[in-house]
Amino acid sequence: MTLNTTLSTTPGADAHAVSLAVARTLKQTRKAQKITLDELSRRSGVSKGMVVEIEKCTANPSIGILCKIAAALGLSVADIVNVAEPPSAHIIDSQDIPTLWTGELGGTARLLAGTTGPNMIELWRWEMFPGESFSSAGHPQGTLELFHVEKGTLKCVVGETELVIPAGSSAVAKTDVAHAYSNAGKSKLVFTMSVAEIHQ
Repeated sequence: MTLNTTLSTTPGADAHAVSLAVARTLKQTRKAQKITLDELSRRSGVSKGMVVEIEKCTANPSIGILCKIAAALGLSVADIVNVAEPPSAHIIDSQDIPTLWTGELGGTARLLAGTTGPNMIELWRWEMFPGESFSSAGHPQGTLELFHVEKGTLKCVVGETELVIPAGSSAVAKTDVAHAYSNAGKSKLVFTMSVAEIHQ
């Protein structure tokens, strides 16, 4: 089951501020690379209508759509939501950390930090309540995700493989196939996740 994965930010900058950053970055990058809307749609597999709506700041794209568009432009999701910055070392203030998924029961996925693309690493913090889940299509070939469960039990299905990861344990998964995360327990689930997408 894939829940509504619309952008939101809490605390700090609201969803509209994140949507504005996404719209601005998408439009500027597309024009700088001289890519038409039709070409970006073809490369990313995202409909032209959705791309237009994102650029006009009238759409609330899912994490999956952001991943596809970012990959098509040689960017990371952090580039698009403006979490990554040029300096070699910098702090991302708490209020500037976006929440990019909100579950129907109040769970969240926050993109804590990320490097610029196309080779990129992201650090996420997920909180899920019992019954919540998130599904994703496969990422580009060779993408790896590393998990560490702080509280609760994480069920992670990657292709045909199912992992049940208890609190205190970690896991590694190659996520270039369809995959999903869900709270497999009866209490709140908290886990951190790193995503590494390296193009060779």
